[in-house]
Amino acid sequence: MGLFALNGQNVIFKVESGSIAEEVGIEPGDILMSINDTEIKDVFDYRYLIQNEYIEVAVRKSDGEEWILEIDKDEYEDLGIVFEKGLMDNAKSCSNKCIFCFIDQLPKGMRDTLYFKDDDTRLSFLQGNYVSLTNMKDEDIDRLIFYHLSPINISVHTTDMELRKFMLKNPSSIKVMEYIRKFYAAGIVMNFQIVLCKGINDGEFLEKSIWDLSEFIYEGTSLSVVPFGMTRFREGLQKIETFDKDDCCDIIDKIEKIQRELFAKFGTKFVFLSDEFYLKAEREFHDADFYEDFSQLENGVGMISLMKSEFFERLASLKGDEKKRYISIATGSASYKFILNLTCELTKKFKYTKINVYEIKNNFFGNTITVSGLLTGKDIIEQLSGKYLGDFLLIPKNAFKADDTVMLDDVDISEIEEKLGCEIRVSSSDGAEFIDNILF
Repeated sequence: MGLFALNGQNVIFKVESGSIAEEVGIEPGDILMSINDTEIKDVFDYRYLIQNEYIEVAVRKSDGEEWILEIDKDEYEDLGIVFEKGLMDNAKSCSNKCIFCFIDQLPKGMRDTLYFKDDDTRLSFLQGNYVSLTNMKDEDIDRLIFYHLSPINISVHTTDMELRKFMLKNPSSIKVMEYIRKFYAAGIVMNFQIVLCKGINDGEFLEKSIWDLSEFIYEGTSLSVVPFGMTRFREGLQKIETFDKDDCCDIIDKIEKIQRELFAKFGTKFVFLSDEFYLKAEREFHDADFYEDFSQLENGVGMISLMKSEFFERLASLKGDEKKRYISIATGSASYKFILNLTCELTKKFKYTKINVYEIKNNFFGNTITVSGLLTGKDIIEQLSGKYLGDFLLIPKNAFKADDTVMLDDVDISEIEEKLGCEIRVSSSDGAEFIDNILF
């Protein structure tokens, strides 16, 4: 038995229904020992070794018996195994002390997992996390290239290395461009991110960063620019101002000019601003096709445009009815007007449906935090207590822990239902799902 199996890293947590693993008798609790006589260090090894059409898989059953399974499958076909640890190893923690770090602005007393700063490139591949590459050694970079894992999401923030060293408070941060060049030479798609801080990496620094990174444009490559977010708990940290409406208007104008130049040169806009800039600037959103392949959707880029497109496509396919409904929706301050406008369009067709949209102020983190993804159960309960909420209350899915019913402040859906006395429904940012959750 290998070291990693002994440490429980390769314990199988779940077997997908109808999968190859289920067919050959692999069960939750079994331990993956090896594939093709090769011990599995982490998920990279696993993904690489299962690519072939014929593989031999060694597992240890819960009763201690060891099986060797000969599996014929399609090339790259997954086995349908979910591991107790998604990485099959411990996640690498962040070695930076970024001046804009959101975790450093959290209050005390929240669940321990919220204070863990991951900076693991494997999570970039698996979950879309952005990583700084500062805790990577040359051999780690070579391993990524060997496995040709793509895309890799990289937090760049600036291509001025002295400024990056200042922003990340890490001398190792200056190697990022060297690593990016290696990935590019290997044909690995990269998505870049810049957390924009007023008076620090904006202005000429931002323009330089965009044009520097455009050197690595490859099919699917993109760059998102998101604003620094400040909570009311930011104490003893680098002073950073937030962007106001005029700032956001100026940033939009400059970026859209660069987008036009990039598109003329490369056939892609490449750089995209997060929706927060447009919301704060009170600017009209672009149509969905503006955002090309939505490669930065998880970063809040184009989410509103896509939701709007999906919403109206679904609405056009429905016929109004005479069913009486009374629905309530909770949303953050940033998206309040947008959600309100969508519901007004919905009730034009469904005239017997009444929808109240409630703007939830973020008292927990402070009024500078306006996005729905950082809403807390406590704020929802406090601001909606005593109100008649009708058939149910709809809450955005991104306000909850991934694949869970718990919000950032550890308040569970069941507690919200109990305190408000109504059913809670959760909806993603998918516009069609949003309608269906209201109507059906």
